[in-house]
Amino acid sequence: MAASSALPHFWEHTIGSGHATLALRADWQKQLSRCHTELGFKHVRFHGILSDNMGTLVNQNDTLVYSFYNTDQVCDFLLSIGMSLFAELSFMPLTLSSGADTVFHYKGNITPPRDFTAWETLINLLVQHWVTRYGLENVREWYFEVWNEPNLSTFWTGTQQDYFLLYQYAAKAIKAVDASLKVGGPATAGNAWITEFRDYCEKNQVPYDFISTHHYPTDAFGKPGDDTLAQLAASRRSVLREEVIATKVKAGDKPVYYTEWSTSSNPFDELHDMPYAAAFITKTIMEARGQVQGYSYWTFSDIFEENYFSSIPFHGGFGLLNIYGIPKPSYRAYELLHQLGEDILPVEGHHATVDAWVIKKKGLVQLLLTNSALPRHAIKTELIKTTIDHLPNVKDVYIQRIDDTHANAYATWIEMGSPGTLTSNQVITLESASALIKEPHLFIFQNNSIYLEIELVPQATALVTIESE
Repeated sequence: MAASSALPHFWEHTIGSGHATLALRADWQKQLSRCHTELGFKHVRFHGILSDNMGTLVNQNDTLVYSFYNTDQVCDFLLSIGMSLFAELSFMPLTLSSGADTVFHYKGNITPPRDFTAWETLINLLVQHWVTRYGLENVREWYFEVWNEPNLSTFWTGTQQDYFLLYQYAAKAIKAVDASLKVGGPATAGNAWITEFRDYCEKNQVPYDFISTHHYPTDAFGKPGDDTLAQLAASRRSVLREEVIATKVKAGDKPVYYTEWSTSSNPFDELHDMPYAAAFITKTIMEARGQVQGYSYWTFSDIFEENYFSSIPFHGGFGLLNIYGIPKPSYRAYELLHQLGEDILPVEGHHATVDAWVIKKKGLVQLLLTNSALPRHAIKTELIKTTIDHLPNVKDVYIQRIDDTHANAYATWIEMGSPGTLTSNQVITLESASALIKEPHLFIFQNNSIYLEIELVPQATALVTIESE
């Protein structure tokens, strides 16, 4: 068997959520616990931990009141299930804000602080509190990211220079607690400002431990006013891989964390609920290997309310789980990825829509496959013929599929008549329909080589597991 290379599970480093107050909900906590257990996620990132609805800093009778109780409830829970915080430091407490501009229905303030020293004090007191409460050893495993997408006027009314000052004061505050705590940015949309951020930090001796940014396949594709399908149709196959590679070059020797990405940037995109998302996720993650230290999908749950909280069981939300906790095909893609070993082998061959990866795991060889294309791009059912050489005696082969008729709760919901609410029995039925099934697969084994034929319908994902004696 050919020499392998490392396949660290970088996609499990962090997972996204909506905003901080959701983390106080019992159903959110239940779903995150499941994701940690079944998918291996280690950190969670969300907006608004500094916003007034968390009570972190408020003005009461002209007196600043710092209250970290709600943040502690979130962090206590995360540590109780073995997870940590990827702390996005946003949005601006009203008492520190320089204006009234807000984002989302929960009105996160997006203006620079009117007093950067007061901003520094807030960050320093919060981080010091966390170190005192949880211990330096624990908090050293956290990540501190300053703001969210400051290159977009939707999230930041200040200039680029204003953001760099915001970052500088926050980084100073964090490093004053302990120099080993990890802080980074620029947390931009569309891979932006990375060179400028590094140049600013290095010129002004501002510490930064990592580079963070975001991207989506809908970014800057299509024409103004295009819908999501048109944007995706105008995108390019593997464009996210191209962007990841370019970002790694710009980041130099610093670790790179994509703290948001998804199959599209639309929070009501039906493709999020379909097998299309599973194939796109699998292909995109496997193409990002070797380039990034973290790749945080947005989001783990449809318990989400940037615009409003939708109660429709499948409404095209970002989540891997719907509001009832039913796994979508995207969730099952992460489940297949979690099963993978950490040694990947070279693969020969090329196809316009099919991608294949071979991974070694103790006693197993795994063949991961996708048949994936962007909407309105050519794709059809393919018969994949694969030979894997230099194997010990093969005991068994089985396949797990995600496609129109496998691990697809959305299709079953459509067959139910797309009910707007679910009974407990319907939830059970849909959970069952979402499950990954291990099915035996025919194979030919001779002269220490295995020959397999696998049929993949459009937008399908499959994991073939070969067990050796």
